[in-house]
Amino acid sequence: MSGPIISLSGVQKYYGDYHALRDIELDIAEGEFFSLLGPSGCGKTTLLRTIAGFEDASDGALMLSGRDMKGVPPNKRPTNMVFQSYAIFPHLNVAENVAFGLRKHGLSAAQKDAKVAEALAMVGLEGYGGRAAHALSGGQRQRVALARALVLQPKVLLLDEPLSALDKKMREQMQGELRRLQRQVGITFILVTHDQEEALIMSDRIAVMFEGRIAQVAAPQTLYRRPETSQVADFIGVMNFMPATAQMAGESVETEIAGLGKASLAPDQCPGGVATGAVHVGIRPEMISLVFEGEEVKAATAKTTVVEQYYYGDMTYYDVALEGVEKPITLSMKNIVGRPVLERGAPARIAWDPRALVLFSA
Repeated sequence: MSGPIISLSGVQKYYGDYHALRDIELDIAEGEFFSLLGPSGCGKTTLLRTIAGFEDASDGALMLSGRDMKGVPPNKRPTNMVFQSYAIFPHLNVAENVAFGLRKHGLSAAQKDAKVAEALAMVGLEGYGGRAAHALSGGQRQRVALARALVLQPKVLLLDEPLSALDKKMREQMQGELRRLQRQVGITFILVTHDQEEALIMSDRIAVMFEGRIAQVAAPQTLYRRPETSQVADFIGVMNFMPATAQMAGESVETEIAGLGKASLAPDQCPGGVATGAVHVGIRPEMISLVFEGEEVKAATAKTTVVEQYYYGDMTYYDVALEGVEKPITLSMKNIVGRPVLERGAPARIAWDPRALVLFSA
C-alpha cells in the first residue's frame, strides 16, 4: 500500500442543530480495505456518503487522489457505491444491470459486452448475463451490485452495509469473497458496518466511531488486544472490566485488581496512556481459563463460582463470580475430549496471564 488516496481534515457535518460529524481527521491508503465501524447513528454512513459526494461537508477538507473534492458531484468522483439495498433494476437482466453505468462512456457494443463479462467473472457470475433480476438469490443480487460498481473501474469502492440482508451462512461466505475480490482488483474498499466480527475479519484497518467522532483507528488485532478506551474495548467483542488501583514502579505499572489480586503491567498494556490511582482493568474471555483437578498451571489463579453456563458445541462460555467485582465476568473454554462442562453453582478455579490485561482510566 502507498500513500493516502483519501484524506479528510477537520471535516464537520451539521443537519440544522444536529452535529453528525465532528472534526474528522482520517487518511485511507491506496489499495487498503478500510472499515468504518460503530453503533447505529454514530455517523459512519454520513461519512461514507460525504466521501461519495452525496453529502456536502459543512466544514473541513476532503482530498481524493490529491484533488480537493469541494463542489465535485458524485458522478465526477473516482468512486462508486454499493448500497445496502443493492438497487438492482428489476426490469433489466443481469448484463443490462451491470452495463447500466457504461451508457455514457462512448463504448461499442462489443466493448461493453467484454467489460460486463469481465466484471461478472470477477464476482463469480459467469454465464448469468441473461438471467432475469427477479430470479436471483440475495447473494447473487449482491454480486450483481458489486459487478455494476466494478465495471466502471473506480479508484475507491464504497460499501454501505452490503451484507446486512443476507442470512448468516451466506454472509460469512460473502465476507471471504469480498476480501478476496479486493485483493484481486487491488483498489481501495471502504466498508460501513455495525458488525464487529465482520470488520475484524475483512479489514486492513478499522475506524471505530461514536457520536460523530472517530475514537480509534488501528489494525484489527490492535483494536481487539489494545483498545485505547473502555468504550472501544466494550464495543469490540466482549471485555471483562474490574476495578483496580494502579501506581508506577520504575518501568512497570503495579496494580491491585478486585477479584484477581496484584499484577504488574508493562506500559504497552495502557494503550490510552498510563493512569494511576483508581482505574479499571480489562481482560478478554478467551484469556481466562478454568483450572480442572490435577492440572498444573504457572499463571495467576483465583477461586470463583460458576453463575451461568452457555454451551455452544465447540465452546462453552461461563459467567463466574469474583469477590469484590459487582458483575460476573465471562470466560470461554474450548470443548476438547475429556474436558468436563461445569454446571451452575460449581466451585471453580480460574487462571490468567497478566500480559493479557489492559488498563483504562476510571
